[in-house]
Amino acid sequence: MQHGPAVRRRKLGAELRALRNRARLTSGEAARLVGWHQSKVSRIETGTSSAKPADVALLLDAYGVADERLRELMLVLAGADEGVGRDHWWHAYRGVLPPAYRDFISLESQASAMRTLETTVVPGLLQTPEYARAVTRSALEGADAGQLDTLVEVRLARQDVLRGDPPLLLNAVLDEAVLRRQVGGPEVMAAQLERLLEDARLPQVRLQVLPFTAGAHIGVTGPFVIFSFSSVSDLDVVVLDHLTSSHHLEGKEDLRAYSEAFTNLQIHALSPEDSLDFIAGIGDGA
Repeated sequence: MQHGPAVRRRKLGAELRALRNRARLTSGEAARLVGWHQSKVSRIETGTSSAKPADVALLLDAYGVADERLRELMLVLAGADEGVGRDHWWHAYRGVLPPAYRDFISLESQASAMRTLETTVVPGLLQTPEYARAVTRSALEGADAGQLDTLVEVRLARQDVLRGDPPLLLNAVLDEAVLRRQVGGPEVMAAQLERLLEDARLPQVRLQVLPFTAGAHIGVTGPFVIFSFSSVSDLDVVVLDHLTSSHHLEGKEDLRAYSEAFTNLQIHALSPEDSLDFIAGIGDGA
């Protein structure tokens, strides 16, 4: 279990090594092409040393990598939210967002797919402004109106990934408790349920409800997110949120366990079609 930067450093090194091998270069030859000592290339590839985005760009040039999406993702792994590569909008909120949240957003913005189990609240990507404000206010007691406005603004800006080109593919399983918890009051919750019905009909969103009648399930241990990246091999990562931090799991056994757990949850959850009817029924007071 590691924090995001350590995971990204290891993944970055492994992918750079794969790209170097694909270019049929030894680490010594790669080092000479960019004017470094061989040991620097080795340290970056093993993840023992971090690599600046500019250094990664040099290596990508040396390896003949022209795929722009792949280059962008590699730069994000190197910390490109500092202003290299794509216009990372969250950079403007550095003074407000904790590092763990910025790291989560950077992964979310570059992922091709996201699988999430939610047991308490609606996923951030599907929240209405009013619901987001109520959740944020509860999580940050004592926050002033300006801080709340900023954090809600960030949460809503995150939702653009669902309408990007290509959009993030969101696969969400929601415990029934998420739908019945009166966050913000009846009116806010009613609007939130309507929003879920709208978003669930998007081709890039698959939403399933895990009803109380499913009984105890593997998800009772807590919510989790699995990010997948189409441009880089073996980059999937599991994110676990805690009250004061986030942790990332990258081991193959961990990824297999959480992927199997999510598949198991989908099997026990209602189908997407039945989930829509279930949500509509709660909205109608059934």
